[in-house]
Amino acid sequence: MRIFEHFQKGINIEHWISRTADPEHFHIFLTEENIKDIAKMKFDHIRLIVDYNIIQKKDGSLNKSSLNYVEDCIKWCKKHNLHAILVLHKNAGTVFDEHESSDALFIDFRLQERFIQLWSALSARLFSYQDILAFEISNQLIDQTKAKKWNELVKCCTVAIRHSAPSIKILIGGVQSNSLETIRLLEPPMDDNIVYSFHCYEPMMFSHQNTYWVKSMQSGLKISYPQTAKEAPKKSHKYDTFCPRPLFESNSIGQPFFEILFGEAVSMAEYYDIPLYCGEFGVIALADPEDALVWFTDITAIFKKYKIGYAMWNYQHKSIGITDGFIDVKDTLMKKII
Repeated sequence: MRIFEHFQKGINIEHWISRTADPEHFHIFLTEENIKDIAKMKFDHIRLIVDYNIIQKKDGSLNKSSLNYVEDCIKWCKKHNLHAILVLHKNAGTVFDEHESSDALFIDFRLQERFIQLWSALSARLFSYQDILAFEISNQLIDQTKAKKWNELVKCCTVAIRHSAPSIKILIGGVQSNSLETIRLLEPPMDDNIVYSFHCYEPMMFSHQNTYWVKSMQSGLKISYPQTAKEAPKKSHKYDTFCPRPLFESNSIGQPFFEILFGEAVSMAEYYDIPLYCGEFGVIALADPEDALVWFTDITAIFKKYKIGYAMWNYQHKSIGITDGFIDVKDTLMKKII
């Protein structure tokens, strides 16, 4: 399995060119000083979140005013010796956290054209940054039954990108919210500049405890880590969180759990000699800080063992950000991540 060079230890930047189209927010939320701060933390890259409706106009053309902020950020990264992944967090026709709104991209040819047009335009504009920039063409597609259609769209999108940016790294994630277990449904890489990508927040009932966006999660609930193998599946079903197969196969929910969880994806990456990358992992700040440290220790140990690149979620956010969450254990946490 090849290493994703320069993309081994990163952090996500969200809530900037996403969720809001307010120019004043763009101007003040993230500045060069933040990128300088990230470099000082010893990260080697950022994963920059953007939404299609902010960087693309209704006619399909690029919103140049929004893209100027993106390009400025890439330039800051280059200045401070960081690399960057540009990830489309929200697509036309998919909503990553609403299953009932996630299928239109796969049944509407016009939305597929718009998706491909966007990446074609982005590659044409940003191809000169191929030495430090990578593209992640989509985020957390939900419906596992759409794996075949997703593979077809990946091919078309890759061809469009390669027309302008022949050597840029392209990250491809699986369906079922970029699950590790659906990497096996991806087709073999089209060229040597493809990277398999996934997200990992497992066990979800620990990392997402008390989150308002998990509708079945009880308010005030406290979930510990690590847990016994008997506890974890029961709690996953009770709170309607995703329950991966390794929850039933490992003796304890610690490093042995992650070894099993990562096993199939690692084997596939080794077979194709393709880099493997975790674009998101993290724990909400409502969890016990000491338990969170153990979780970060366990998962990063597996990343480092297999030389899997990763990006922590998130740089700044009130509930799950490195700058404003787990303040009391921040220094120890940074040592675990870096």
